[in-house]
Order: sequence, then structure tokens, then C-alpha cells
Amino acid sequence: MPEDSFGEKTEDATPRKLEKAREEGQVGKSIEVPAVFVVLAGVFVINLFAVYMYKHIAAIMQASFVFNSIPLIDIRYCMSLMYHLQKEFMKIVAPVFGALLLTGLAANFMQVGFILSWKALEPKLSRIDPIKGFKNKFSSRALAELVKSIFKIFVIALVAYYTIKSEMDEILRLYDHSIGFILIYILKISFWIFIRVLLVMMIMAFFDLAFQKWKFAQDQMMSRQEVKDDMKQAEGDPAVKAKIRQIQMEAARKRMMAEVPKADVVVTNPTHLALAIRYDSKTMTAPMVTAKGSGMVAERIRKVAYEAGVPIVENKELARSLFKIADVGDDVPSDLYRAVAELLAYVYKLKGKTM
Repeated sequence: MPEDSFGEKTEDATPRKLEKAREEGQVGKSIEVPAVFVVLAGVFVINLFAVYMYKHIAAIMQASFVFNSIPLIDIRYCMSLMYHLQKEFMKIVAPVFGALLLTGLAANFMQVGFILSWKALEPKLSRIDPIKGFKNKFSSRALAELVKSIFKIFVIALVAYYTIKSEMDEILRLYDHSIGFILIYILKISFWIFIRVLLVMMIMAFFDLAFQKWKFAQDQMMSRQEVKDDMKQAEGDPAVKAKIRQIQMEAARKRMMAEVPKADVVVTNPTHLALAIRYDSKTMTAPMVTAKGSGMVAERIRKVAYEAGVPIVENKELARSLFKIADVGDDVPSDLYRAVAELLAYVYKLKGKTM
């Protein structure tokens, strides 16, 4: 195979590279998704707090008129009035901005989960490089975002145009109606424009999210050499080694538990230790320990054995001796043959089976 093929990015990114990119704040997400949710949240909150906001707007207007009717000679009065107006203004905007902030955070969390990346905030000289900044302004990604923004404005304008055009006959007859009717009609038209624009934004957000996920996966592609280098680095990582050991232990435990229902007997001490023993005179030269464990593992062995109908026999001395000497997959030691044989004979007698 030619050597250049090793430099071509044809391989999917390794979990280690994806994790590193995530730590740096690089994830596949769409800014259109939070925008849709923020618009919905804004409309919902304004509708929910309409009466509340109206009262505080009225309070601001009332205070403003009082302000205009009093001579501006008392600086303390002016400061008090400004403080009052600021407080009323904050009461109006706080619910809206609070809801928009929480909605934006929730929308991003839905896309990529929780990310707290300090690396993305670290100062870098490359970020203030004018040449690199100029290149970024005209990069393919920047141009794609520009085209997307222009397309979005065009679609919104198109939706507004056709909505108004469909109502043009009614609009031309508005001169016959009262101001109140005209205002209500304008609100109705605005509502339908908003609904249609929102539907368009939702469709665009769906496709943009799919595109951003695909684009991120493409940007993270690796060459074969990069994959090999990444694997070599990962093998020396203590955290990776610990994770591999944990996975191996869990797999071994699952295989061990799968052998418990096949056992002839489970011997216990009775609560802290449990060992499963199986013997087949046709294929085995001696009984074999197929599962063993202490504490929670012993409890699990007893539970699986009980559900499978495997006899559970208490024998403290045998359980302790066998637990110390034999590992899973080992034959029973010769000095414990007699005790195990007596145990199996007892179990076979209960089952009406012969050794």
C-alpha cells in the first residue's frame, strides 16, 4: 500500500480524540436549535407574564409623568426616581431574560450534554493574530454560516411576503374599520407570520443539527497513522489501563455467573462466601469450581443458584478451605476430595441421581 494512504483521514475518530475535543469545547452542535427554543420560551414567558409586565410598564409610565411635572431641583429625588425606574425595568426584563438563558442552556445540554471547558477560555496568541483572523473570516465555515444567514433572512422575508399577500384584499378594506379593529388585525397577521416563520426555523434547525453532527465527525477523522499513534498513547495511560481491567473483570464475572445455573451445588459459609461446584463423570477427572465470590458476589451467586434451582448447602469449613485454595476453573484439591464427594453424594441423593 502506498505510504500517502497513511496520511489520508479515512478512519473514524477514536474515543480518546473525541474526549480530547470535548475537553476543548469542540462538539457537534447547531446554534439554530437553541434559537428555536429561545423564541418559543420568549413567547411563552411574555404570554404568561403579560399582566405582570403590563402593571410594571404602567408604573414606569406613571413615574415618568410625575417626573416631568416636578421641578428638577432635588438631586436626592432624582436619584430615588432613577432607582425606582431601574427596579421596575428589572422586574420586567428579569423573567424574560432568565427564561431565555435557562432555555438556551437546556437546548445546548440536550444536544451535547454538560460541558465545562476551561481550555476554550484560555488566552491564546493565535486568537489575536490578524492574518489568521482574516483567514477565518473568509474560511469555508464562515462562508457557509454567511450563506445560511442570508438564506434564513430570505426565507423569513418570503414567508412574511406571502402571508401579507394572501391577506391583501382584507388589508385594502381596513380603512372602513376602527383603529381597534386594525390593531387586532395587525396582531393576527403578525401571529400567523410568527407561526410560519417558527415552523421554517424548526425545519432549518433539524437539518442544521444533522449537518453539524456530520461536519464535526468529518473534521475529527483520522489517518491510519494517527489512529496507531493514539492507541499507543492510550495504552500507556493509567486511567485507560484501569478502565480496561475493569471491563475485563466485569466480563469475567458475567461468564462466571453464567456457569452458576450449570453447577451441581453451591456451598456457602453461609453468608460471606459462596462457591459453585460442578462434576461430570464422563468429561471430568475431578469436581471443578465454576464460580466463587465473597460479599456481594457471594450473595449474587446464591441468588442465581436459587433462581436456577441449584441446591445451596451450608458447610463453613469446606467453603473456607476451598475458597482459599481453589480459583475459578480449578479442580478441587485432592485433600478436599472426600468432603466434596460427600457433599455431591448428598445432593445427588436429594435429586435421585448417581455419581
